Amino acid sequence: MKALEQLDVDDRGRAGVSGWAIQAGLFLALMVCAVVVSAGDAAWDRYHRGKWDPIHFKPAIEQATDDQCLACHHDVLGTKPRTQSPAGVKASSVLAWYQTLDTYTGDQDTFHRRHLATPFARQVMDLKCNTCHQGSDPREQSPAANDAPASFTLRKTVHPRTCQLCHGQFNYQVMGLPESWPQSREAFSNNCLLCHDGIRTQRHKVNYLRADAIETAGRQSSDVCYGCHGGRSWYRSSYPYPRHDWPGMDKEVPDWARDRPKESDPRFLLGIPAIPQVAAASSPATGEKPKAAGEKSLPKKTKSRQTSVEKGKK
Repeated sequence: MKALEQLDVDDRGRAGVSGWAIQAGLFLALMVCAVVVSAGDAAWDRYHRGKWDPIHFKPAIEQATDDQCLACHHDVLGTKPRTQSPAGVKASSVLAWYQTLDTYTGDQDTFHRRHLATPFARQVMDLKCNTCHQGSDPREQSPAANDAPASFTLRKTVHPRTCQLCHGQFNYQVMGLPESWPQSREAFSNNCLLCHDGIRTQRHKVNYLRADAIETAGRQSSDVCYGCHGGRSWYRSSYPYPRHDWPGMDKEVPDWARDRPKESDPRFLLGIPAIPQVAAASSPATGEKPKAAGEKSLPKKTKSRQTSVEKGKK
C-alpha cells in the first residue's frame, strides 16, 4: 500500500514538473512571437515611412540630390553583373549590346552604373537620379493595357520619352542620308561634324549633358554622336529634338520641323544659361543670311551640302 502511495506521489510530481515545463515553453513561444511581430511591425513601419516620404513626390523630388536617393537605393551602384552566365559563358569572352561602340571601354557593367559611374558617363553626361526618376506615387494603379491613356506611365518607372532622348532611332531620313549611319559613315569620312560644324550648332545645352566635352570627344570619334543618336536605340522611332536657332540657318522651315519646339523641356534648362536668339532672315540688301560675330564664311561646297542636308536634318 505504501508503495502505491509513493508511486502516486511521484506521478503527481512528474505531472507538476511537466505542466510547469509546458507553461514555460508556451511563455517563451509567446515572447518569441511578440518579438517577431514587433520586429515585423518596425520593418513595416520603416517601409511605409520610406514609401510615403515626401521626397518621392513633387515638388520635393525635383530638388532631391543623388546623396539623398542613394542613402536608401545605394544598391543600384553597389552591385556588379555576373562574370559568368549560368550556362558557363564568361562575360569577358562576349560583347554586350552596349559594348559594340568604340566609346565604351572596360568590363560589362550594370544599367545604373553605365549612366552614372563609368568613365564615359562621367566624361560626357551629367545625369542625376531625378533626371530620369520623377517620383513614385503608390496611389497610382496600373490600368488594363487596353484602358491605359497615352499619358499614363506606371509608377516607379521612367517616362519613355526621357529614355528616348538618348535611345531613339537614327533619323537618317530627315537628314537626307541614303541609309543609317553604319552604312553611310564612310561617305562622310566617318565624321558627323563634316556637316554639323555648320548645321544645328546650338546643341546639347541641357543640364544632363556636358556640351563642351561632347563637342571635343565628337571630333575624335563619330561613335560619341551616334551612341546617343541611334547607336544604342531601344525604340523604333527617333526623338523630336527641339530645333534651336543657329547662326546662318535657313529662314524656311522644313515640313518635318514645323511642329518642333525651339526650346528644351524647362526642367532640363535649370542652371543652363539661356541660348541667345539668332536672326535667320536674309539680309534685304544682299540676300545673304547675317553672320554671328566671329563666324567664318563656309566654302561654296560646304554651303551647298548644308542646304541639302538641313532640309532633312533631325
